[in-house]
Amino acid sequence: MNAHVILQPTVTHLDLGKQVSTDCCAAMALVLHSTNNNKNASKALIAAEYTGVKVQLVKDFQMGVSNKTPEFIKMNPIGKVPVLETPDGPVFESNAIARYVAKSKPDSPLFGSSLIEYAQIEQWNDFSATEIDANIARWLYPRLGYGIHIPPAEEAVVAALKRALGALNTHLASNTYLVGHSITLADIIMGCNLSIGFRMILTKSFTKEFPHVERYFWTVVNQPNFCKILGEVKQAESIPDPQSKKPMEPAKPKAEPKKEVKKEEPKPQEEEAAPKPKPKNPLDLLPPSPMILDDWKRLYSNTKTNFREVAIKGFWDMYDPEGYSLWFCDYKYNDENTVSFVTLNKVGGFLQRMDLARKYAFGKMLIIGSEAPFKVKGLWLFRGKEIPKFVMEEVYDMELYEWKQVDINDEAQKERVSQMIEDYEPFEGEALLDAKCFK
Repeated sequence: MNAHVILQPTVTHLDLGKQVSTDCCAAMALVLHSTNNNKNASKALIAAEYTGVKVQLVKDFQMGVSNKTPEFIKMNPIGKVPVLETPDGPVFESNAIARYVAKSKPDSPLFGSSLIEYAQIEQWNDFSATEIDANIARWLYPRLGYGIHIPPAEEAVVAALKRALGALNTHLASNTYLVGHSITLADIIMGCNLSIGFRMILTKSFTKEFPHVERYFWTVVNQPNFCKILGEVKQAESIPDPQSKKPMEPAKPKAEPKKEVKKEEPKPQEEEAAPKPKPKNPLDLLPPSPMILDDWKRLYSNTKTNFREVAIKGFWDMYDPEGYSLWFCDYKYNDENTVSFVTLNKVGGFLQRMDLARKYAFGKMLIIGSEAPFKVKGLWLFRGKEIPKFVMEEVYDMELYEWKQVDINDEAQKERVSQMIEDYEPFEGEALLDAKCFK
């Protein structure tokens, strides 16, 4: 680990790339109060490796002891770790500490080369804290016994984390790093926040849904400056079992000595309260429909020839307008679809995030055009007469599309539905780049 940092007679502060100096009476070390395995402390230590600023980690720091002393509480009144001692006073909150260390060197490469890059770095730092780190913690800590494990709450947290990782995955589909073409403070903070997740709870079966996040994470944590601080990172093989981390039970009062009495018949033990049933999805409470979605998906998958005569005819024979609804969607920003693989990844990410609706939906997404800009159009079958509320709330991509309900009494719209299901080409006069199915 690095030794004391000895600053020059002036302490440098950078404000959006502008250097401001203040006199310092005497040289002083930057001292970081934390254990050596704290991922929040690692942010500052990795930043120090990139900038050449030296930071000393205090020796023999003990959580629950060192951070309870009057000296520590004076630096951070709520006793949280880490805290950085500087020539001008203490700094707490890990992202603020990392910023201080990064800005302690003039022209720090960790804040980009322009005002917009600086803003984007801070944007990803906020995203990393609120969307990635917070949701990993809310999922992980109850499973480690640092809180009550409540399955419905966990389900909501995992959905929020998947949404965040999906957004990150989409960005990284066309970017090696979060901002620009080299490591910035955004990558340091994101890498450290992801590291505890990958080590403790984000198994391969979970992260494989986000291949660009996987590629990015392993690229970042295997950089030499990261390796010096984080060491070797191994991905979790299983999710911690909350049953093995039972919360402490209140101590039972000591029984008072009793006089000898006649033995009574043992009372039958009270039955344990049955677990509360998981709240049903509102779509499960709809009146039964003669259309069985799995039957349609099976017909679609198994029809290899005469698709129009077998599958399309079968779909319209099955379709129940009282129990289901059909929707066209058109991407609002097709002029941005200038790179084919980025457009395909964008659609792929959307379908991943729609996984929460798999039981209630079928979809076709067409990527149209032989050259850029490519058009993205879709057809969706949903249980119920409206787009499910939980889909609109949880899948952020929904707002990126214009949605229009299909009028099946309009023969032109009905034919358009049939063409989209069968990947008809040319579709509306244009070639298909690709067609993706959600089933």
